Amino acid sequence: MLNQFTLQQTIAFMSYNYLPLDSKPLNFQQIKHLLDFDQQVSITFDAHEKVLACRSYVDEKMKASESKYYGVNTGFGYLQNVQISTDQIEQLQYNLIVSHACGLGEEVPEPIVKLMMMLKIKQLSYGKSGVSINTVIRLMDMYNHQIIPVIYTQGSLGASGDLAPLSHMSLPLLGLGEVNYKGKRMTSAEALAIMNWEPIHLQSKEGLALINGTQFMNAYGLYCLKKAEHLLKMADLIAALSIDAFACVIEPFHEAIHAIRGHKGQKATAEKIRQYLNGSSIVSQPKSQVQDPYSFRCIPQVHGASKDAFDHILSVFMQEVNAVTDNPNVFPELDLILSGGNFHGQPLAINLDYLCIAMSEMASISERRTYQLISGQRSLPLFLVKNAGLNSGFMIPQYTAAGIVSENKQLCTPSSVDSISSSNNQEDHVSMGANAATKCFRLIQNVEKVLAIELMTAAQAMDFRRPATTSPILEILIKEYRELVSFNDADRILHTDMVKSINFIARYETGKL
Repeated sequence: MLNQFTLQQTIAFMSYNYLPLDSKPLNFQQIKHLLDFDQQVSITFDAHEKVLACRSYVDEKMKASESKYYGVNTGFGYLQNVQISTDQIEQLQYNLIVSHACGLGEEVPEPIVKLMMMLKIKQLSYGKSGVSINTVIRLMDMYNHQIIPVIYTQGSLGASGDLAPLSHMSLPLLGLGEVNYKGKRMTSAEALAIMNWEPIHLQSKEGLALINGTQFMNAYGLYCLKKAEHLLKMADLIAALSIDAFACVIEPFHEAIHAIRGHKGQKATAEKIRQYLNGSSIVSQPKSQVQDPYSFRCIPQVHGASKDAFDHILSVFMQEVNAVTDNPNVFPELDLILSGGNFHGQPLAINLDYLCIAMSEMASISERRTYQLISGQRSLPLFLVKNAGLNSGFMIPQYTAAGIVSENKQLCTPSSVDSISSSNNQEDHVSMGANAATKCFRLIQNVEKVLAIELMTAAQAMDFRRPATTSPILEILIKEYRELVSFNDADRILHTDMVKSINFIARYETGKL
């Protein structure tokens, strides 16, 4: 097995397109690269040795002691006191996986499943879980050959680990369940036959190590954070366009105002707005109003608060990326096998709820700017269309945005304050972080839709300001957007424009700003 691993490692290290996994901390940029550049994964030589040493320690403990170790030679949950004989250990671990694969609902998107797999390999690489090297290598091989387990969104309580989703992730190791491979859904047995792989035979502790942990919640959170980071940048850019489209005054963005309050996100947002509007002819035009509505004037305060929340939430999730969250944990250097509760998802659950709130506000204030732009004020036509009355123009996109914003408010109801007892009251407090994760995913998609409607509206309003021009940065934005969505001269099916706008936002390169 060492020779097989060494060859695999040598191949991996010859390529820069891989992510090394061991006890060294990963950063957010590495997570984003993993998704953006379709990298492969590999544990390092150091991790390989730690996995071997931990497994050897567990094997020696099983030979030398009649002691009960939770999940190693006992039942699970409420059945913790039932000792399992040595000749039934493999069956115990097999039974654990198959009995806990009780997911329902929609399929988890493949990028999130891949994050789950990477995070599980990362956790196992610390040598604190007692798994065999064969199991780790098989997970790596599945990831690198794009054999992606079919996992479902429902079934986890966010404590005792994400048991049901991680069980579905683990089924293909046993030749069970289903996978997606090369765009085709098939049984795991078919995929293993294609690869000429035999099913893994789990040893003591391995099943529990695979399904205990927070990788479902963490993967969803990381995916949402990656998307949120992009949307926070796009929100500033689109808001700047709306500011000029609504002929707003620039004084509320003066750095002196924000320096005396001092919040990091607020100051950064005001600076970005100034940068995006630099060189605008509309900014320099005299304005009749003294102040603008809060949805324009308070952009730094609102966007900035969400950015500060983002920074905190990201720090929590990256801490979890670099943590061991299964149970029990094996400490060969201390001669201890300790059962605890690192699988409890409360840190993630609370912060997933927080991310929902922070990002919901980005959509809420965006919809208000859309509402103002279609209101017929500031020399703009009512509903931003010629011949209003005959044409309804942009009346109904605002309805859509309003409906989505209201849905987001419902999705902001916190999951982390909920709990329900399970496992015959052994697991009497759970985080509900999995529910927080899946609703956060839905909410982030909603925020993108609302921002797309604002962009579509602001671009339309700007065309009614011609021949006046906005800043060079924003003129580039409009030019690229107009290559995809044309000016709306008369009523047409706006659903198509809205979908194109969503795709435009998703693909816009904020790194060049």
